[in-house]
Amino acid sequence: MPVEVHLPDLPEVPISIGAPAAAPLRPRLRWHLRLRDGLLSYLPLLLMGFLALGSWWLVKNVPPPLKPREDAPLRSDPDYTMSKFVLERFEPNGRLKVRIEGEQMRHYPDTDRIEIDQLELRAFAPDGRVTLARARRALSNGDGSEVQLMGQARVDSVDAKGVPLVVASEFLHVFTVTERLRTHLAVTVQRDGAELRAAGMDYEHALGRLELQGPQRAVFPARAPGGR
Repeated sequence: MPVEVHLPDLPEVPISIGAPAAAPLRPRLRWHLRLRDGLLSYLPLLLMGFLALGSWWLVKNVPPPLKPREDAPLRSDPDYTMSKFVLERFEPNGRLKVRIEGEQMRHYPDTDRIEIDQLELRAFAPDGRVTLARARRALSNGDGSEVQLMGQARVDSVDAKGVPLVVASEFLHVFTVTERLRTHLAVTVQRDGAELRAAGMDYEHALGRLELQGPQRAVFPARAPGGR
């Protein structure tokens, strides 16, 4: 005896013939994320250059001062100076790693600090990237773990993608051991045609944390019609 089986009605599925739908556009990263990525790329190169400011290396390039008597207090005036100097540090394979130029360098034994007038520092990465730091005056402690750039401080570099990156302020404080860059004064950051201004900045490389302080303003270049 035949058995009838009733199937439920299935929904109609429209079928289109033609080119497949275009993939959705990839969202553009927000400006603070692009800025963070740029700092992640250039900051280690900058820190490498400032590590060369430690007195343990600089003293090798000047005659050692006379040893003071044990009962004599440390001098508050410079115990040695260098004028119109150029210092270079090379890798074991002969590749230039750091080049430091300045009008004058002074070492103060009482606080073990180094002052440099008209600093110009170039740090060379193995991939050919160059980071250039300039300031009217630089102040470093004896081991180079803290470096302060004062007066028209500016750092020019490129990130891993070859995009130019510029950080400028009247004051930049670099902590080479903790990989931290901060300033309490107005700072301008330029990257990929965009410009960001803030009243201060605190960047921790190890955490990838960028904190912009005070009023902020970001200006982006106009995008070409139909561009992505």
